Amino acid sequence: MAHRLPVLLILGLAACQPEAQESAPAAPPEVTVAKPVDRKIVEDDEFVGRFEAVDEVGVRARVGGYLAQVHFTDGQIVKEGDLLFTIDQRPFVAEKDRADAQERVTAAMLDYAKQQFDRGADLLKRGTIPQSQYDERNQAYLAAVAGAEAAKATARVASLNLDFTEIRAPIAGRIDRRFVSVGNLIQPDETLLTRIVSLDPIDIYFDIDERALLNYARDARSRGADLQQGAGLDVKVRLADERDGPFTGRLDFAENRIDDASGTIRLRARLDNPQFIMKPGMFGRVNVPASLPHDGIMLPDEAISSDQDQRIVYVVADDGTVSTKPVRPGPTIDGYRVIRSGLDGSETVIIDGLMRVRPGIKVTPHMIELPPTNEKTEG
Repeated sequence: MAHRLPVLLILGLAACQPEAQESAPAAPPEVTVAKPVDRKIVEDDEFVGRFEAVDEVGVRARVGGYLAQVHFTDGQIVKEGDLLFTIDQRPFVAEKDRADAQERVTAAMLDYAKQQFDRGADLLKRGTIPQSQYDERNQAYLAAVAGAEAAKATARVASLNLDFTEIRAPIAGRIDRRFVSVGNLIQPDETLLTRIVSLDPIDIYFDIDERALLNYARDARSRGADLQQGAGLDVKVRLADERDGPFTGRLDFAENRIDDASGTIRLRARLDNPQFIMKPGMFGRVNVPASLPHDGIMLPDEAISSDQDQRIVYVVADDGTVSTKPVRPGPTIDGYRVIRSGLDGSETVIIDGLMRVRPGIKVTPHMIELPPTNEKTEG
């Protein structure tokens, strides 16, 4: 027992010692802060639209016959007037030769009838032939004139039919595959041979609601334009992956009534498409100016948080204290989110490090300046 006494004494003395000095408080978390972007902006409305060709043609033959040749590669770009198909021309060449020969026959008959008529007129003046014989020669001459004109018309039809055996591109654009192979019988005006769609320019159609319609129509009237006839509003169109564009177009048409079922009206914008990037059937996001130029406050999306049913931003006071401010976000412009209310542009907003902050704590802010365009988001 004696040897255990020093150990207990040491433990008792240790328990009586003052607690070890507490560790120093943690340093305030570091965050990245910036002033909001404050400049003149024009807010946009965004809609989803679908591209359609300005012109689309289903290629059919005007005459019937057996398909003899195909003169294009499936999917190639063709120019207006390019030769696409040839129908067997031999029957049409023979018919044209027959029509030309008949035209020469009727021309000879007309020449003879004209001579007889002129001779009869001279004889009638001399009193050599009766009036009835003169009338017969006149009738024969008029019939020869009509016969010659009919033969010429028949020859023209034969020539046209021969020309129609060469089927040419009615518009410029990209051609589809051939739907009929060489050797098949072509029915005139029925057999679909291929399709061509124009690509440059290209249209995009999208639907807007009544509120947007009234806004755009009001803007068009202020510039002396008519929305239904092309208000001339410039629009920007982005594709699904956003790696190409945005592309600039112009509103040029609106339908003349609102759809009863959906309460929307369809608009059309036309865009230049020299590189054929946009294709009929693709979807695009259409941004239409929805306001006049005004002072706008903008922040990157990563600076905006959610608190139950409202959106907030974290702001830092001069002494480093963090607080929240509710905001009402708007559309995205140049990679930034428009703040329609809640900020006046003088605040210092936390841009990076939101996971390390909460209202009431102090932080160590590192100030940066936001560029005019958020290229990180835009790209």
